[in-house]
Amino acid sequence: MRLALGVMLLAGLAAAQMPELEKGMRAAEVAWNRGDLETFVADYDDSPETTFIGREVTRGNRKAILDRYRRGFPTRESMGVLSYSELQARTIGEGVAILTGKFALKRTAAGGGDTSGRFTLVWKRTPAGWKIVHDHTS
Repeated sequence: MRLALGVMLLAGLAAAQMPELEKGMRAAEVAWNRGDLETFVADYDDSPETTFIGREVTRGNRKAILDRYRRGFPTRESMGVLSYSELQARTIGEGVAILTGKFALKRTAAGGGDTSGRFTLVWKRTPAGWKIVHDHTS
């Protein structure tokens, strides 16, 4: 009985936080599509423990994540138009959630061509709101 109540509570928490996390993801899409990388990375926790794993591993604060994006997407053409889909959140503990989804970048051939992939984001509730503490994108 206790386990069932715990599972129901966690499911309810995941459902309740999904609008907050999805709102953050949609705001990030908008920021990316206007070329605003500084706002795009605002949802990352500004902590030396924040990590981003893709082709390389980046550890560090928000500036480290921003520098990574600037290196990888130095021009508006290379940034293209970003869209997210298949967003799904689940609670894994008190104040911690995982959000998975798919990204797609529409770009010209000169910008690198279209690309897409999947991501897993670990979000933590902080005094400043939900922040990404780990990003694994492939």
